[in-house]
Amino acid sequence: MSYAKYIDHTLLAMNATEDQIRKLCDEAKEYHFYSVCVNSGYVPLAASLLKGSDVKVCSVVGFPLGAMLTSAKAFETEMAVKAGAQEIDMVINVGWLKSNDWQAVKNDIEAVFNACGDVPLKVILETCLLSKDEIVKVCNICKEIGVAFVKTSTGFSVSGATVEDVKLMRETVGDKMGVKASGGIRDRATAEKMVEAGATRLGASAGIAIVSGNGTSSGNY
Repeated sequence: MSYAKYIDHTLLAMNATEDQIRKLCDEAKEYHFYSVCVNSGYVPLAASLLKGSDVKVCSVVGFPLGAMLTSAKAFETEMAVKAGAQEIDMVINVGWLKSNDWQAVKNDIEAVFNACGDVPLKVILETCLLSKDEIVKVCNICKEIGVAFVKTSTGFSVSGATVEDVKLMRETVGDKMGVKASGGIRDRATAEKMVEAGATRLGASAGIAIVSGNGTSSGNY
């Protein structure tokens, strides 16, 4: 099977250059990946480069810590959408979750969801920092709000996606929502395992290696 349409071709490094974003977009068009995933500051460039192509522009929001004011996250979302983002990947506030302030966690997600308008929202849980019960609870909140996807990881924390967590997320949200696995997916074998576990999207910097079955990437994603 072809994995190209599973892949959000990703470059989120803080030192990513314009030339690297241009290369990312060229690769995405060549291999027909689902999207490119970039920081919001590069959304205008990516949108201009991908105009008229079959590749969407995905922007991360509140990345990678998720610890800013909810109003700031919502504003970044609005600006990213105005600049051409066609999907939004937000990071939850893990600190609020660990403080058992679940209402604040829900309000945070809901504010970004509302700021998205018709643009699909993926919610990054950072599963490596959560217990299984916490993963289930956040997934249920996302299901209640009606977001498009739950997503495992930023790729910038202590570890990335695991088959076990993807399975748990899929079991919790059912078949009406997407599950995105990200972080550490650098080859075809790992991608296959994530899809078998229930992932319907893959965040990776190693998209070319995954679709070709050759090599790996050293990137966070």
